[in-house]
Amino acid sequence: MPAPRTFVFLGTGTSVGVPMVGCHCAVCRSDDPHNKRYRCAVAIRTPQGNLLIDTPPELRLQLLRAQIDVVHAVLFTHYHADHLFGLDDLRPMAHYLNAPVPLYCDAAVERKIREAFSYAFHPGAERLPTGYVPKLTFHRIPDEPFQVLAETVRAIPLIHAHFEVYGFRIDDVAYCTDVNKIPPESWRQLEGLRVLVLDALRTRPHPGHFNVEQALEVIDRLKPERAYLTHMSHDLDHEAANRMLPPHVRLAYDGLTFGF
Repeated sequence: MPAPRTFVFLGTGTSVGVPMVGCHCAVCRSDDPHNKRYRCAVAIRTPQGNLLIDTPPELRLQLLRAQIDVVHAVLFTHYHADHLFGLDDLRPMAHYLNAPVPLYCDAAVERKIREAFSYAFHPGAERLPTGYVPKLTFHRIPDEPFQVLAETVRAIPLIHAHFEVYGFRIDDVAYCTDVNKIPPESWRQLEGLRVLVLDALRTRPHPGHFNVEQALEVIDRLKPERAYLTHMSHDLDHEAANRMLPPHVRLAYDGLTFGF
């Protein structure tokens, strides 16, 4: 039997988070902690270390809340600000690892990181004391399954509005945020899942995200044992939405964990 891993939802909200600044709707004013949503990210605790998927703007707060002291590697789904702009919060990690933090991404994400965090790559930055700038090393995501922290990871191409992003599968668990279309060749990579985590922004259609109805259609086709919806806006109240969902489908929430 493989050693247990723990899947941790660090954030389950859309790009502006919930509550949204300036909004006074019922969900944004809700006292239910399940309706407090940081920007999307997850961590996977493995026997070899902590694997992070994306670095949203609240990353420091998310890691503190989850009591995750060290990030050993990062997978990136894509380069949108709500999935990238907490990267500077990884500055202490090189001190803990005594090495740069491995980042797994495509060429577009690497270009955006080098542009947005250019101070980490200026000539001579590698000689600065640990902690002054993020210490990072890039690894290109291949088409075939690859190894990260002794885990076999498969990157799953997905469509998010007008460009490609990645979902990720480890064993029989898949994480697919920021998606409104699954390419034909990716469906078979999502077969046989025990748990599917899937984008479901709101009830109304959106050009770059599945809505709840579309997400349920995907879940019905793939038939995972269990599914969690994520990347949710303030249109979805946790308790009310869950009452309308099938028993094996639930809204995720910040801090939710499960083992696999």
